This record gives sequence, C-alpha cells and structure tokens, in this order.
Amino acid sequence: MEALLKADEAVGLWLNGWVGHFPALDAVVKLTVSDYFIPAIISLLMIGLWFTGADAVDRNRRQRGVIRAMMAMGLANLVVLVINQHYFRFRPFVEHDIALLFYRPTDSSFPANPAAMSFALASGIFQGDKRAGVAAFALAALWTLSRVYAGVFYPLDVLGGAGIGLAVSYTVKWWLWSMEPAPTFVLGIFRRLHLA
Repeated sequence: MEALLKADEAVGLWLNGWVGHFPALDAVVKLTVSDYFIPAIISLLMIGLWFTGADAVDRNRRQRGVIRAMMAMGLANLVVLVINQHYFRFRPFVEHDIALLFYRPTDSSFPANPAAMSFALASGIFQGDKRAGVAAFALAALWTLSRVYAGVFYPLDVLGGAGIGLAVSYTVKWWLWSMEPAPTFVLGIFRRLHLA
C-alpha cells in the first residue's frame, strides 16, 4: 500500500511539475479547475437533455437519465462525506512544495468529491443519451485531471472519486428500476405540470 501511495505522489508531483512551463496550458487549467465552469456546462447539458428528444421515447430516456444523474450526484456526495468522517488524506500542497493554481481546500484529498460528483452525473447522462454522456465523461475527466495538474488532488484521489461516482450511478439505476412504477408516476406528474 505504501508503494502505491508513493507512486501516486510521484505521478501527481510530475504532472504539477509542468506548471509554469506552458503559460497557455496554465491559463486553460485555471479556467477548467474552477468550482463553477465545468459544473455549469454539465448543468446546461442536463437542462438541454431534459427538454429535448427526437420523439416521446427518446425524451423519456433522456429525462430518466437526468433524474439518475441528479440522484447519483447527491448520493455520491453523501458517500464521500461518510468516507471523510473516517479517513483523511492531506492535499498535495500540504505535504509538498508545489505550484498551486487553485485555492487551498481544507477537506480530505481522498476521495475527490469533484470526481465523485462529475462522474456520477456523466454516468447518469450516459444512461439517458450516449453522445451527451461521452461529452459529460470528457468534461469530468478534464475537470478532475485539471485538479491534479493544479496541485489540489493526487491521481488516486480522482480515481477513487470517479469509482464512487460510477458505482453509485449504477446503484441508483438499479434502485429506480426496482421502485417501478413509482418513478414513472412521478415523471408523469412532472409532465402534467408541464415541467417535463
């Protein structure tokens, strides 16, 4: 386990070591590492999916994907919170002298909550619309890789968070399937109120 953590640190420090060598890349990372930029894009993508579809079947599939994504995001955040109550890992900038392109979060580095949240969203979106899901996965990967490059997380923090997001998303999919017809009934109410 210690060898794995050492390798994890080495990869994270190597990526962060590129900061300052390519100003254009640093400028892009300062944008993509933000708490708001990529989450806002994913949110707009979900709003678009909610209100569009080639036909009623396509729209229904997309809306169910958005519902799964939102539920998975909430549950993934809860899982990370519970893990953080029992395990704390210092951030890279606490233990090493690195170039930091972001503010200094004080919570545990592992698991990476942005990774858990964004991969849970991307997985739910993918379940409703494959093309939009691929775009969401690309955004999630960009956001979390930017956070490693910026010195906020180690690579294993991001992989752990992504794993939580994916696992929770498919758990939510199974749970909603097992709760039928309740999800269909609730979605029907939204449609009657012209909210879907």
